Amino acid sequence: MLHRAVEEESTGSDSEYSRWISWFLSSKGNEYFCEVDEDFILDRFNLTGLNNEVSNYAQALDLITDQLDDDIQDELRGALDIQARLLYGLIHARWIVTARGLTKMIDKYRRAEFGRCPRVMCQPQPLLPVGLSDNPHEKSVKLYCGRCEDLYSPKSSRHGSIDGACFGTTFPHLLFLVYPTLIPPKIGPTDIGPSSTSGNGIREGENRIRRRLREEMDPAIAEGGGENISTASVALKAERYKPRIYGFQLNEIAKLQRWQEAVRDKQVARLEELEERGL
Repeated sequence: MLHRAVEEESTGSDSEYSRWISWFLSSKGNEYFCEVDEDFILDRFNLTGLNNEVSNYAQALDLITDQLDDDIQDELRGALDIQARLLYGLIHARWIVTARGLTKMIDKYRRAEFGRCPRVMCQPQPLLPVGLSDNPHEKSVKLYCGRCEDLYSPKSSRHGSIDGACFGTTFPHLLFLVYPTLIPPKIGPTDIGPSSTSGNGIREGENRIRRRLREEMDPAIAEGGGENISTASVALKAERYKPRIYGFQLNEIAKLQRWQEAVRDKQVARLEELEERGL
């Protein structure tokens, strides 16, 4: 009877399936991730192609679903854990662009669990994680602000080391496309989550941004010796983030950016002409 009771208890909410995932989600540095539904992971159609991205794919999947043999040596188990983390991350990127996955990520977005935009005038808008590449081991995760439409690095080094492929290039833009009411306003305070920023907090944020800009400046400019620096060349080096959904640029944003880039090109040409004339 006691043995049967233990078996019944083990098949409850703390099932064998959820043990590894619960441990992974509760580990420090994994706060950005949400729980992927069991049915999604067990449906092999959803995992198509991932066997080419992950070494020891079958065993890593068994570890995620807590079906790995106990006879596996500790040395191999440690290597499998690394592959299981990568596999779960790639599954996670596919999960969060489904209807259920978007709903779970919206809850985290409303609680500002991904942080808030450091830009003062965004007052402080909650951020969303995004990858700069859908391929693993290329770019770390970044944070997208739907208000200023720019990218920021996570404050914590633990979060900054997360592979961007675990969230993909599509997620935040698909979320705003499916839920247009969540698109933040361009002016006025944000209405997502509680705001705890006071006047002192804003001033501290401004000072922090100024310090970072000074540190990132070209040494010649920082020392006041920028007379020989071409303004046009500096303008041409500026990179812009282009939102994409499944690799395609968003139509309205793409049109706006093309117009803005055309205006910038005209201004750069005018600067070059003035510099040639010595003005």
